Amino acid sequence: MDSHFIVTVYVTLDDICCQFLGQPKYKPKMTPAEILLVAVVAARYFNNNLERALIVLGKCGYIPSQRRLSISRYNRQLHQHLDTFELCLAILMELGRAGEAFIIDSMPVPVCKRKRARRCRKVRGRMFCGYCAAKDEKFFGWRLHLVCDANGLPANFVILPAALHDLTPIYELSYELPTGSAIYGDKAYNDGDAEGILEIDGVRLIPIRRKNMKKQHDWADEYDLRQYRKGIETINSQLESMGINRLRARTNNGFFIKVQASLLALWHTQAIAN
Repeated sequence: MDSHFIVTVYVTLDDICCQFLGQPKYKPKMTPAEILLVAVVAARYFNNNLERALIVLGKCGYIPSQRRLSISRYNRQLHQHLDTFELCLAILMELGRAGEAFIIDSMPVPVCKRKRARRCRKVRGRMFCGYCAAKDEKFFGWRLHLVCDANGLPANFVILPAALHDLTPIYELSYELPTGSAIYGDKAYNDGDAEGILEIDGVRLIPIRRKNMKKQHDWADEYDLRQYRKGIETINSQLESMGINRLRARTNNGFFIKVQASLLALWHTQAIAN
């Protein structure tokens, strides 16, 4: 584990919690920042295994043993901070919307294997049956739609059922982007209507064109596509290395917490690297 990463995450989360949550009415054994820190460290180093991260952080001295919660009490405390995760992500991702070039992509976040879909209790229905063309495989669960800036810093995200098309959240993901910016996507984002509507708002959607399409990009857009599209593949690989495609949780809230913890870990990783 990298102590620089752990200290940076804790200081950032502690500042946000103190600013927006204020001081708690009672003195808890673990502060909200420490509870969120364990989840982020679990995503970054332990494939979202909360118990292992809690034990290691205690043994390394980041959380004193007399204040460390048991895993059952920690899980109950963690579920009470779902809104805090959303607040931290909203504040940090706003910092990633200052550029002019952004990359959009989606990736599968399965709940279970496709053959076990009928026995799944967290989600049900054909709406959650998805297909990943990049891997040529079917999956059951959710799909993460992510927008990053040119340096790989996450700027916006949304989680939708797997059966929905990549273009479904395009307006939701782009309405907070600065005027004059460009969004680079893959072939799934080819849609004349979407490009026209976004252009009215001052945002250009530049997807990879299919070879049989009449409207092709000029050389400058083609060059930018080749440059920026490499970054989102690296981001997807980092999320997969954190175990986002094999999360284990008993409830949907627990599932969303681990997804958001992975995004927080990704944000800090990219911010420290840049």
